[in-house]
Amino acid sequence: MHKKALVLFSGGQDSATCLAWALDRYEQVETIGFDYGQRHRVELDCRITVLQNLRDAFPHWAARLGQDHLLDLGLLGQISETALTADKVITFEQSGLPNTFVPGRNLIFFTFAAAVAYRRGISVLVGGMCETDYSGYPDCRDDTLKSLQVTLGLGLDQRLVIETPLMWLDKSQTWVMAKSLGGPGLVEIIRRDTHSCYVGDHSTLHAWGYGCGKCPACELRAKGFDAFARAVI
Repeated sequence: MHKKALVLFSGGQDSATCLAWALDRYEQVETIGFDYGQRHRVELDCRITVLQNLRDAFPHWAARLGQDHLLDLGLLGQISETALTADKVITFEQSGLPNTFVPGRNLIFFTFAAAVAYRRGISVLVGGMCETDYSGYPDCRDDTLKSLQVTLGLGLDQRLVIETPLMWLDKSQTWVMAKSLGGPGLVEIIRRDTHSCYVGDHSTLHAWGYGCGKCPACELRAKGFDAFARAVI
């Protein structure tokens, strides 16, 4: 029934793995990214590199990989005083959430993605959210996204599916998934070409990829890659 998917593709490790997952399952896959004034805007440049390298390295996926969409959501950055949209030290708020939480971000992303999918005749949305390795963001929770799936389907009056293949995986298992989907070649594309660092450092290359090595995103990625590498050896 569902043959086309639209992947929320930021240019990071998780969304790149989800893109490979979708390409392995659906006949046609399109991608969508969002420019919302993020501090780590370099991820938008990485998106283009990853897409091209996937086409070059995996011809069977290239035939399925369709149009890329990039939406300007600068207003979200304007109303968000967070460490992801401003040059702030990353800390935890009284609520217990880190100040990297951008309120409503995933809700807005999926709503715009659903509108694009509706116009493109696509019934599946794919996102890299998870509850295992995350900072407690409420809009990454499985319950939130299941509820949103129902709401968007009702609002568009059509069957819509939100897929979150990483929901119950940690970062090590995400690397394992990448290897199972595309072998060492895909692992290397994700390691070398994606970007996850919150502060936008894409000049320092570590064993696990580019990043500052100190922010929560880098720490998670490094820890996961180390566990993955030790398991492979």
